[in-house]
Amino acid sequence: MTNPLLSAWNTPYDTPPFALIKPEHYKPAIEQGMEEARHHIEAIANNKETPTFLNTIEALEKSSPLLDRATALLFNLNECDTNEALQQLAMEMSPLLTRFNNEIYMNGPLFQRVDQLFQQREALSLSAEQMTLLERTHRSFVKHGALLDEEHKQAFARYSEELATLTQQFNQNVLADTNEYWMHITHKEHLKGLPPRVVEAAREEAHNRGLRGWVITLQFPSYGPFMTHAENRTLRRLLHQAYNNRGNRGNDNDNNAIIFRIAELRLELARLMGYDDYASYALSDKMACDVATVRAFMDRLMEASLPAAEADLQEVVDYARQQGVRFPLQKFDFSYYSDQLRKAKYDFDSELLRPYFPLDQVRQGIFDLYHRLYGLTFSETTEVAVYHPDAKVFKVEDGERLMGLLYLDMHPRASKRGGAWMTEFRGQHREGDRDVRPLIQVVCNFSKPIGNQPALLSFGEVETFMHEMGHAMHGMLSDVKYESLSGTNVLRDFVEMPSQVMENWCYEPEFLNTFACHYQTGEPIPTDYIEKIRRSQNYLSGWLCVRQLNLGNTDLSFHTLHQIPDNRDAAYFEHQVMHELLSQQPRCNTATAFTHIFSGGYAAGYYGYKWAEALDADIFSYFKQQGIFDQTTAMRFRQEILSRGGTEHPSLLFRRFMGRDPNPDALIERSGFNHRS
Repeated sequence: MTNPLLSAWNTPYDTPPFALIKPEHYKPAIEQGMEEARHHIEAIANNKETPTFLNTIEALEKSSPLLDRATALLFNLNECDTNEALQQLAMEMSPLLTRFNNEIYMNGPLFQRVDQLFQQREALSLSAEQMTLLERTHRSFVKHGALLDEEHKQAFARYSEELATLTQQFNQNVLADTNEYWMHITHKEHLKGLPPRVVEAAREEAHNRGLRGWVITLQFPSYGPFMTHAENRTLRRLLHQAYNNRGNRGNDNDNNAIIFRIAELRLELARLMGYDDYASYALSDKMACDVATVRAFMDRLMEASLPAAEADLQEVVDYARQQGVRFPLQKFDFSYYSDQLRKAKYDFDSELLRPYFPLDQVRQGIFDLYHRLYGLTFSETTEVAVYHPDAKVFKVEDGERLMGLLYLDMHPRASKRGGAWMTEFRGQHREGDRDVRPLIQVVCNFSKPIGNQPALLSFGEVETFMHEMGHAMHGMLSDVKYESLSGTNVLRDFVEMPSQVMENWCYEPEFLNTFACHYQTGEPIPTDYIEKIRRSQNYLSGWLCVRQLNLGNTDLSFHTLHQIPDNRDAAYFEHQVMHELLSQQPRCNTATAFTHIFSGGYAAGYYGYKWAEALDADIFSYFKQQGIFDQTTAMRFRQEILSRGGTEHPSLLFRRFMGRDPNPDALIERSGFNHRS
């Protein structure tokens, strides 16, 4: 049988023929892809001609098309629709691919050519994009050990290959632990407080498992509403403990040893490269540049938000006492009582919003927003193959120009990891005169349809959808030459800005009124509901900011270690570095399921969410001044930031759009920390 990964795809828009691709096709395709790339690399390294940008840097950029295609499919599907065969392949291939990359970066003759061009870069008359690619290529060689002696190169290779295996194992353990736990409820009184849609979803989950009664899982559309609405404190405690002990149960999925070994290996890599800790190594090519800058940024935010967080907590505690609560509140109580307070304070039940946010309407509202801002149109197509029946594909066009294809995969399943993310099966780039358009994927875990009722989103899910679509349009509107610089291939602490800036529209009546209608009656969302959304925008803003800073601090603490502690206990370690405002159950922690930093590319970079939020607050203030639908402003944002990908430093892109450097006070002002009584 022909391996479709080794053949040309006779498909619409050269899209993956998912139905034809089997797990057994990946390994031979990846192995052949590595072999082809090795031949290309050797030809570049042994070229007798004088190094030029074209015969060295651009040739490197285009040296592994088959490998890039096969690995993009394998690792993306392993995240969103995995099975045992794909997981085993990812585990097997990850260290081999790392070894292959190390071969490239530690190829002495190849690095000599790259280094020669880098040293001569000012005399080469390069475009801004070419200069960035040259500098980024050189930096990658140096950060991957090109300047090390042979002994230390071998050590770098060993550490990085082991890391590749461990990060895959970490991810698989989190998914397995998430799927293995579920709570079977057989007494209806234990469901008291839950909205009818949550009860019905739990009943359907039980039915799908061949059980009577109701089942609550650790998938967030099940877990989150239960923690927010269930009156049964004992069950909230049990569920909270299960969720916050993923990867920490002492079973085959336990991640304690893995995360400390990951931290240890990263520390050893950093030391090989001459850095005191991994964070210093990782931050050397970020906007923030170094640990001191990140610490100063986080400390400033903590100073501004901690008093507000303490006031938020006290307000919830006082409310609970007024309701007759005599026990000290713990973390598993907070969602429940803070939601009750929200209802009392704003005369508003957030569940009342869901009927106005059916998934299809929200999606169309977002599509219409991008049409209004950038002139884009979205049309569903069934001619393109999908990897799972849940996925839908949309053609994105700008007039008659195809901008790319958008794959949307919205609901949880056992084969998909938790959370929400954007990625791509193919990035935008140019091949000669041909503009190769991207294949963008957005994956979420939103509330499912229940019975005959469509999927009704929470307001938080609407925000998440807007966020991920911001990433998607960053990739979709890319207009660069080199794929490694296209779309979201920007510095990690800048990548969240275009997505987070889009969340702001969710609080604007002018936008909500364009799509938020009751799914049964067609009535527009009431004006007083929108006003209550706006009034409650900064509810718990201090608490939520401290929560994010705690996660960032946990990340930095693991990656600024100079010595790995003898007690490799994640819960104990994490609690030493967090601002604990509420009592935590024993053993509960974030680290053993913290996929962002242990398997998701945000190691020593989780602060980037807040860093980018400061930028987005500043940029949206400009949109507000000009009008949130002002097409001139939107097109400037598209041309000067979204279309440019990583072709220039983010500071230059920001300055070109705003006409100045960022205002660090914009986030504090938007969060309302300076206006708390």
